[in-house]
Amino acid sequence: MVPRRPQRQPHPRGRPAVHGAAGWRPRRGGPHLTRRDDVAAAAHRRPHHARRPVERPLSTARPVVDIDPGKDTTMPFVTTADGTDIFYKDWGSGRPVVLAHGWPLNSDSWEAQQLFLAGNGYRAVAHDRRGHGRSTQTWGGNEMDTYADDLAALIEHLDLREVTLVGFSTGGGEITRYIGRHGTARIAQAVLVSAVPPLMVLQEDNPGGVPVAVFDGIRAGSAVDRSQLYKDLADGPFFGNNRPGSEISQGIRDAFWLQSMAAGHRNAYESIAAFSATDFRDDLARFDIPTLVIHGDDDQVVPFEVGGKASAALVKEAELIVYPGAPHGITDTHKQQLGDDLLAFLNTYGG
Repeated sequence: MVPRRPQRQPHPRGRPAVHGAAGWRPRRGGPHLTRRDDVAAAAHRRPHHARRPVERPLSTARPVVDIDPGKDTTMPFVTTADGTDIFYKDWGSGRPVVLAHGWPLNSDSWEAQQLFLAGNGYRAVAHDRRGHGRSTQTWGGNEMDTYADDLAALIEHLDLREVTLVGFSTGGGEITRYIGRHGTARIAQAVLVSAVPPLMVLQEDNPGGVPVAVFDGIRAGSAVDRSQLYKDLADGPFFGNNRPGSEISQGIRDAFWLQSMAAGHRNAYESIAAFSATDFRDDLARFDIPTLVIHGDDDQVVPFEVGGKASAALVKEAELIVYPGAPHGITDTHKQQLGDDLLAFLNTYGG
């Protein structure tokens, strides 16, 4: 008679089996059977270098980028005299166009125009102002003289010549102060788009300006809850979304908020004084190049009479284009019209 095999007893602590039948557990550290959790994790995986490459279908393959060997593609930054790193994007080839952005945004706000101009035979360069976007969030230098000197550092670093300077809003002040401080030896044309010059704030010799209480309110909003301030600007006056019939997409408004939150808190706060209280009248008097001024006549941020109309009157032979009913943020709300007007002006150079 064959002796009966003893039945396996359940584990005293009721633990699940690792190998074999339920309730049976191998002796830890046995010479022939090793517990799964005692085996190094790496032993169960194929080494990284031995993995098979994943073959992507042709439709999802990454595009081949044609890099101009004459361009410095090692680092998209220029370091200024005080050690600040200024980020920039350099797209296309041809005669250079340098675009300066508004408050509190960054170079991404120019992406539609930069793509359009680069696709039409121009080298489009856009940078993040210090304290904004991907540039260094410095403690100091948040005023127009330094902004203009940073712009000069970029232009000299890339050795740009016959440049068309384009400035939107605060960027309009930046390029205006650049010409006032550095002249036009490297500059061929200038364009002011919804720009803050000649002087925004109301004062005795600028009776048509905006009361300082408006800018104090922006400063207060920035200090208390700048995230909400940016949302309110995007949802309201910046794009004219507070006007009847306005259809500004949520995406455009979200992009404004996202870019704004990438700016340093102190940098954005101090820049309010820079764009509102800087007097650019003497700088505009130094313009000696063809200049185009573009402004919407329903601009609730930089009113047309305070900005575009007044600047065009101070620059000799400036061309003024008015966008009827257009808000402040025409780089987004009037992309095609703005692109066409910029291209037409660029093409007049040398003609």
